[in-house]
Amino acid sequence: MRSGSTPVSTETEFPVSRATSFASQFAAVYLNFEAVRSQERAARLAPYLPDGAEPQFGWDGLGRMAAGAVQPYGSEIIDRENAVVTLAFQAGDRRELLSVPVFYDTESGRFVVSGRPGILPAPAPAALPAMPAGERDDAAETELRTPLADFFKAYAAGNNVSLQRYAAAGVTLEGFGGAFTFVNLKDLVVPVAGGTTREVTATVVWGVPSGTPTSVDPSVSDPGDMSGKLEQAYRLTVVKQGDKWFVKDIRGAKRSVG
Repeated sequence: MRSGSTPVSTETEFPVSRATSFASQFAAVYLNFEAVRSQERAARLAPYLPDGAEPQFGWDGLGRMAAGAVQPYGSEIIDRENAVVTLAFQAGDRRELLSVPVFYDTESGRFVVSGRPGILPAPAPAALPAMPAGERDDAAETELRTPLADFFKAYAAGNNVSLQRYAAAGVTLEGFGGAFTFVNLKDLVVPVAGGTTREVTATVVWGVPSGTPTSVDPSVSDPGDMSGKLEQAYRLTVVKQGDKWFVKDIRGAKRSVG
């Protein structure tokens, strides 16, 4: 729910999920326009607008706008027939909000946009507090670096037979199946803690294939056609069985590392 709004009904009385779906589809049409496709936009807007509404719903037919990544953000329920649905969207390098007033006909179960939408600035990103640097187990990091680098190489290849060589007893792991290639293990953080089971955080550099042969002349190559690199952070539970370390679990890291 939007900050400062007070619901006066519940979803069993006003169908918030359905209204949000309706408003999201409307926003995907409303937020995109260019003069050469104005008639197409008007036709696509019509299913959302009340009888007699302006076909362009406030746009004068000039200029252009492109938006995407429309997602639910919140809702303010006015009564059992009316609500304001707020959606987040991306336009260029801007993240913004769109508030859409929606009317629900309780007899027919239909929706209609009941008034002009309003574009609002989205909140800025939260300030991320610094985490105190914990004490690191240098010896364990050195011991784990090679086996984990080998694990991530097999994880990228996705060969189940080789990957299981690095899995703890009773654990089945699935890899990427060649979608990425392993470049290097950039960082490995092992907090100081004893025992044969440890939780570690790894920063891995993957190679991202282009899927397109690169020109022999770098000056005419499209950067999008060239293989790239992507850093990712993972949290792993590793266990020592005998004198070797094995991976019990892998998931996304809690916080950025490195």
